[in-house]
Amino acid sequence: ALFHYILFDILILPLLQDWNRTWYTANPDLTQCFQNTVLVWVPCIYLWLLAPFYCLHLYCHDHGRIHISCLCAAKMVLGFLLASFGFVEFFYILLERSQDIQHHMVFLLSPIIRSMTVILALCIIQLERIRGCRSSIFLFLFWVLAVVCSLVPLRAKIQLAMDEGIASDIVRYLAFFSYFTIQLAQLFLCCFADQPPEGNWCRTNPCPVKDASFLSKILFWWFTGLVVKGYRTPLAAEDLWTLREEDTSYKIISELQEDWTAERAKLQKQEKALVSGVALGSRLPDQAQLLRKLQKKQSSGFFLLSTLARKFGPYFLTGTLLQSRLLFLHSLLLGFMRDEDAPLWKGYFYATLMFLLSCLQSLFNHQYMYTCFTVGMRVKTAVMGLVYRKSLVINSAARRTCTVGEIVNLVSADTQKLMDFVVYFNAVWLAPIEIALCLFFLWQHLGPSALAGIATVILIFPLNGFIAKKRSRLQVRIQMKFMDGRIRLMNEILNGIKILKFYAWEKAFLEQVLGYREKELKALKKSQILYSISIASFNSSSFLIAFAMFGVYVMLDDRNVLDAQKVFVSMALINILKTPLSQLPFAISTTMQAMVSLRRLGKYLCSEELKVDNVSKAPLNVAIENGTFSWSAEGPPCLKRINIHVPRGSLVAVVGHVGSGKSSLLSAMLGETEKRSGRVTVKGSVAYVPQQAWIQNATVQDNIIFGREKLKTWYNRVLEACALLPDLDILPAGDATEIGEKGLNLSGGQKQRVSLARAVYRKADVYLLDDPLSAVDAHVGQHIFDKVIGPKGVLRDKTRILVTHGMSFLPQADLILVLVDGEITESGSYQELLSRHGAFADFIHTFASTDSSSGKLKTCKLVMAFGISSISLFFFFFIKLTYGLSIFNRGDTTNSNLQNMEPVSEADEEQVPEDLGKLTEVDKARTGRVKLEMYRKYFKTIGLAIIIPIVFLYAFQQGASLAYNYWLSMWADDPIVNGTQIDTNLKLTVFGALGFVQGQLHSIAIFGTTVAISVCGIIASRQLHMDLLINVLRSPMSFFECTPSGNLLNRFAKEIDAIDCMVPDGLKMMLSYVFKLMEVCIIVLMATPFAAVIILPLAFLYAFVQSFYVATSCQLRRLEAVSRSPIYTHFNETVQGASVIRAFGEQSRFILQANKRVDFNQTSYFPRFVATRWLAVNLEFVGNGVVLAAAILSVMGKNTLSPGIVGLAVSHSLQVTGILSWIVRSWTDVENNIVSVERVNEYADTAKEASWSIEGSSLPQAWPHRGTIEFQDYGLQYRKGLELALKGITLNVQERDKVGIVGRTGAGKSSLALGIFRILEAAKGKIFIDGVNIADIGLHDLRSRITIIPQDPVLFSGSLRMNLDPFDTYTDEEVWSSLELAHLKNFVSNLPDKLNHECSEGGENLSLGQRQLVCLARALLRKTKILVLDEATAAVDLETDTLIQSTIRTQFEDCTVLTIAHRLNTIMDYTRVIVMDRGNISEMDSPANLIAQRGQFYRMCREAGLV
Repeated sequence: ALFHYILFDILILPLLQDWNRTWYTANPDLTQCFQNTVLVWVPCIYLWLLAPFYCLHLYCHDHGRIHISCLCAAKMVLGFLLASFGFVEFFYILLERSQDIQHHMVFLLSPIIRSMTVILALCIIQLERIRGCRSSIFLFLFWVLAVVCSLVPLRAKIQLAMDEGIASDIVRYLAFFSYFTIQLAQLFLCCFADQPPEGNWCRTNPCPVKDASFLSKILFWWFTGLVVKGYRTPLAAEDLWTLREEDTSYKIISELQEDWTAERAKLQKQEKALVSGVALGSRLPDQAQLLRKLQKKQSSGFFLLSTLARKFGPYFLTGTLLQSRLLFLHSLLLGFMRDEDAPLWKGYFYATLMFLLSCLQSLFNHQYMYTCFTVGMRVKTAVMGLVYRKSLVINSAARRTCTVGEIVNLVSADTQKLMDFVVYFNAVWLAPIEIALCLFFLWQHLGPSALAGIATVILIFPLNGFIAKKRSRLQVRIQMKFMDGRIRLMNEILNGIKILKFYAWEKAFLEQVLGYREKELKALKKSQILYSISIASFNSSSFLIAFAMFGVYVMLDDRNVLDAQKVFVSMALINILKTPLSQLPFAISTTMQAMVSLRRLGKYLCSEELKVDNVSKAPLNVAIENGTFSWSAEGPPCLKRINIHVPRGSLVAVVGHVGSGKSSLLSAMLGETEKRSGRVTVKGSVAYVPQQAWIQNATVQDNIIFGREKLKTWYNRVLEACALLPDLDILPAGDATEIGEKGLNLSGGQKQRVSLARAVYRKADVYLLDDPLSAVDAHVGQHIFDKVIGPKGVLRDKTRILVTHGMSFLPQADLILVLVDGEITESGSYQELLSRHGAFADFIHTFASTDSSSGKLKTCKLVMAFGISSISLFFFFFIKLTYGLSIFNRGDTTNSNLQNMEPVSEADEEQVPEDLGKLTEVDKARTGRVKLEMYRKYFKTIGLAIIIPIVFLYAFQQGASLAYNYWLSMWADDPIVNGTQIDTNLKLTVFGALGFVQGQLHSIAIFGTTVAISVCGIIASRQLHMDLLINVLRSPMSFFECTPSGNLLNRFAKEIDAIDCMVPDGLKMMLSYVFKLMEVCIIVLMATPFAAVIILPLAFLYAFVQSFYVATSCQLRRLEAVSRSPIYTHFNETVQGASVIRAFGEQSRFILQANKRVDFNQTSYFPRFVATRWLAVNLEFVGNGVVLAAAILSVMGKNTLSPGIVGLAVSHSLQVTGILSWIVRSWTDVENNIVSVERVNEYADTAKEASWSIEGSSLPQAWPHRGTIEFQDYGLQYRKGLELALKGITLNVQERDKVGIVGRTGAGKSSLALGIFRILEAAKGKIFIDGVNIADIGLHDLRSRITIIPQDPVLFSGSLRMNLDPFDTYTDEEVWSSLELAHLKNFVSNLPDKLNHECSEGGENLSLGQRQLVCLARALLRKTKILVLDEATAAVDLETDTLIQSTIRTQFEDCTVLTIAHRLNTIMDYTRVIVMDRGNISEMDSPANLIAQRGQFYRMCREAGLV
């Protein structure tokens, strides 16, 4: 009997639910039995079935124990109350209702099951607490189910109480209501998260998502705090949360690095197999070799993708599962509208169901988007990390193929493309599934006529596939190539801006950049036109599908009737079809672009690395056995047959001509070159001083200690030994002074000594010194040699290998290596080499004997030795210039770089002490919403003439759409006579005509608007880029000193890219959706005018939420843009100093710094995309409100409204959510990307130089033809309010005069030259050249007619000829003769491409000496009447130096030459010498007379050993 009860009562009875009582009635209800069984068991079954799996999950994920909190205690108490209710009810039934039990066992079992389930829930709460789970989705869903299932009995109980009165069974009523209330309380408590587990409190300002409950997470409520904060006051970087651990660079890259290394190994194995398969690669035909190269490129991209997919795929897939689309409910709603007898509650039921499902879809969709963006962010971190690490190990051959500009492009543009790909990738495979589903439902609805629609879809795809392919090709081959070229060139312009200003070359480089830009925009324009065709074809497709299907459907059979239900369910399906159809071209395009970027990244990440076995650590000190080295695997060897053994603690000098391979020898010891054969061993740690000092943008102290801890006494000893103490006295904040990028505010000598101090401080075992004394004065050089390098210096016990041109040091070297053309021709001590009477001995004798007649052989040797150690250009000048100190004490007698300092407003003088020593300006973020001015500027560059037609086209397109939809609703309302509709053909014709007009015009309008907006975008971005470029090039030198190049590169790369693509795309989207929204509102208002009551408040709410949000969003976008600049600056710095970083073994510290900067950037990127999700979820709930309103109003007006209009209103209102979220998204995109316009525009207001040329200037073509210079009471100051650096200089320089300018540091030597070039403008007085006041002529007119040979030899990437003559003004013969005079003719004629030899970035494929000779050739080519000379022979050997001096004497014989002299012997034969002192001329006469006067000049000569 019991078995019979259980079987029948518990399992079968509830299923026999009486549908007449539930559905087909005006007052629906469920049977008592169903309420007491199924509704009780559903939550119980859910919990019991899934609990084991959930417990297993908790067991595997332990986050630490949580202490019992008030929340947990409350849950437990309420749980026990619930459980006890069940047991009480059980006993109550047993005692009071024993007669019922015979009939229904169910009544007795249900309370027990319920209580046991609650006890299970309590056990799970405890388990969660022990395992550290703070918010449970599992229990939340259980309580939701429990409450939902209790709603029906609750309604029944209330109904019963109203009918019979509550007194009839008061205990049961109270018990049930209490039970329901406690369930609600449990559900409410489940919405909060528990406290963090023990030991998890540590992070400052942690991301609140960790503390958020499940509900808060899915609704993004945890983000509200930041939005409110951003609305009240503009956000600053410190307001942002720290990154979650799983998003940090360290966490992401450490795991990814291993995977990628394994993948690369696989790829290299494949290559080796290919190579061994074809042992003689050179015999392969060209096509086969090309194929192999292509295959390598493709596969490297594929391998990178597979690595990223393995790392981020699983998390990404969890998000994908969340994406869902709505079921097509409103077919039921329309059926209800048609059925005149249907009860009203059904309408409300359908409307509510539609609302709930819309809300669910919104939630799922945005969780999916959130997951995508999180993965995108992690991919960006991963790629940046991999690229940065690669740049530290890439070998020199590979490094030459990719410039700094291209690397910056990889981490800016290409990572962005990958992030977009992650977000839109799912559309590529989801869209076809959605299309298939829609077509399936259409088939169900319209039968075989749906095939007509399928055919239309099939026709559209091939066209778009073709377009996508074409666009991809355009983007890769053309646009990205030119963008790389443009960024590379900009990087070089910023690095060599000083040379551009001295030579007045800005226009030539401006044209080169604009040439790249035009080609880039041309490709962009073609790509956008193709994209417009693609969009237009997809948009008109929805009409074509509808027309084809309805046409075929009506023509097939007279009985086929188009009623509201058929039309509007079909139209809703077609509208749903629109989304995947419009997303598909975009998704395909994004995927294509990402594939291109993957290939580019793969190619870079798979490029050759430095081999670890190039140098082996061994017991021998430093030795090379039979070594042959080259700079690239294919190139000619740069060193041949090298055999060296350096004993421990010895000093080795390496000498040789320019380009003989001295620096290459040190590189070989560092493992930087390609080892062809032989063996290199180095014992212990290495410190390296490169020939061109690499200085970080950090304080002097940070540059010297270079990541080690500061040992005070040792540090001071190093400063003293490297002669840096006098310099630190001059610097405004001593060793805490910030040095500009590439050591901008230090002289060449200071940079070299800071670089040397860094090496000395390191206490390494082996020191590789590449000509560290070339840029310092004679007495400073001697001091450094004695105190640091020489036998009595601090490094006396270390192994030192010194490349030098200074002959005075050679006698003290233990071993001298003589290099000629990459081979060691002689080696031995100084005496041994002299006694051999070889080339070295002849050389020494020649140069020693030239001066022996004066009887001062020893001193002369010393002076000549320093003759070549060029003394750096205009010493200290910059410091004085930046910090306004005009009187210095001793130090190098060199002056710092010729640099301009714009006069600054008085406010700047009183600087805050902690800013003392600060130089570079951090990229600052503006605050508040983007000003209207920016929009005005953007649209003004486009012009009204184009904007008005665009708006008209949009309005027209929407109007056509409205008309054709309205006609459909009228047709659908047509009465049915005898099972058919009348005038079907006419209606089809009108629908076809309207549709065709709408379709065609719509397509044309869409094509027109998208093309027009793209073209507008291109017009605007062309103009904005041009303005930015001109503003930057017209800025004075001081601007470049305090603006890091990263800030400027960021503007030229990322911000311009955003203006090119993002702003027009956002505008396109926004305009089309705004007009679409207007159409929907009109239709809903036409159907139910009463809806205005709901639409208006919703519109206000919408506007409020939007304004609330934009303030935060914009500020986050700015903060993100600002924090991106330091990443580029750091990348730039690292790539240039990679060899130093490797030599010192500091890679891991630099990687940590890069991680820090990337993480800092991501802290503002993360809230930025969460903000969009927060807004979209909230707004879509508003939109879902519109759907609910439209549906409920339709139900209320059931008797007055036609189904056609209702169908139209509901099918359109269903789109509202989507439209709203897209409007917000696109509007936010526009507003966020307009920030780029704002940032590009920032440099419009900075100070500018005087104009380059003056209109109508009557300057003769041959000016200056004599070369006279006259200073009239000339004064100059570095900043307003400071003491004059030159005080009333009056001076006449006659034509053909040779004038030497000498003086102690800070005497004002450099200021004279700065005045002549107008790098600084006069504070008083005038300068006349050939009688013309130079202040009255354009800067280019002045600078192009006089010449300077500066100290730093700067070359640009491009041909050698372009470097000598960028304007193409001279003939090849003239260029060749200038090369001959500069002693470069032999070198250049031996190059395969002669004058068209490609110089790499910064001229890195020429030695420093050769670069200096190229600078001399420039001056010889211009051959102006006035030449200002700094000692321009820093890095050349003695022989070449002598030749150069004689060239200058002969070639510039009829010119006026001003030499700012550091080596007095070069000016002894000059007509006049000017001795400067504290901004005044203290002595002026011929050298012989000045010596006779025994004044200041005589004392200087005596110090130098010349008298």
